Amino acid sequence: MSKKTFAYIRVSSKDQNLERQLKEVNDLGVNERDIFIDKEVSVK
Repeated sequence: MSKKTFAYIRVSSKDQNLERQLKEVNDLGVNERDIFIDKEVSVK
């Protein structure tokens, strides 16, 4: 049985960078279809 890796990326503020996080996860070898992204920008 092979090991499968999933990733969860959460972007909750304007200071967090989705593209940077995606690059880091891709560099770890996680397949794009196994990446879950949650975007919730807080408004204060």
